[in-house]
Amino acid sequence: MTLPLSVRDISKSFVMHLRGGIELPVFSGVSFDVATGECLVLGGPSGVGKSSILKMLYGNYGVDGGSILVRHGETVVDLARAEPREVLDVRRATLGYVSQFLRAIPRVSALEIVAEPLVARGTERQLALARAGELLARLNLPRDLWHLPPATFSGGEQQRVNIARGFISDHPILLLDEPTASLDAANRAVVMAMIEEKKARGVALVGIFHDADVRDRVASRIVDVSSYSLRGAA
Repeated sequence: MTLPLSVRDISKSFVMHLRGGIELPVFSGVSFDVATGECLVLGGPSGVGKSSILKMLYGNYGVDGGSILVRHGETVVDLARAEPREVLDVRRATLGYVSQFLRAIPRVSALEIVAEPLVARGTERQLALARAGELLARLNLPRDLWHLPPATFSGGEQQRVNIARGFISDHPILLLDEPTASLDAANRAVVMAMIEEKKARGVALVGIFHDADVRDRVASRIVDVSSYSLRGAA
């Protein structure tokens, strides 16, 4: 497989255990490929399953059917069937993720949180911290916050830490779940530029973007998830 990511006929439903085991179908038959250097955007109204697809691509949600093929070094891994240890290995080397919310260890500074993905992959700590500082400065996070834990930061400040952490590494695939949702216009422009730079370096991106201006600027293609939705189906 030469493509970084190939999704074939994936489907998802949720079982409502508190409602007597009722099965709630979400979507079926979702298929797309993502090439190097493009940003594929998942489109459609709220509730059709866009974030669920991203969570399936990252291995956080199980897959009811279909395959999620990731080019991982010299091999191809089907994340729909991979063992947990294999999923973690793919995340370390191949698959990055920027979620809507920062999940950070208490008492760890913003600078260290951003640098950690590089340190985990063997980069010397001081070099990783220097790169983390460059990204935080670019995202206009005040320097006096860098050495503080982000738990007390504003939502927009936390999201900038989150973005810096997701963009610091050189994963060949990057998933973006509403990365600009809590940002002002100036920082949205910074993130758009960072996405364009990733595309220029050959990274394959899959994203969800609430802001139409951001979506229109960064999207190489848009997949309308509502065409696969089973919400409301009998």
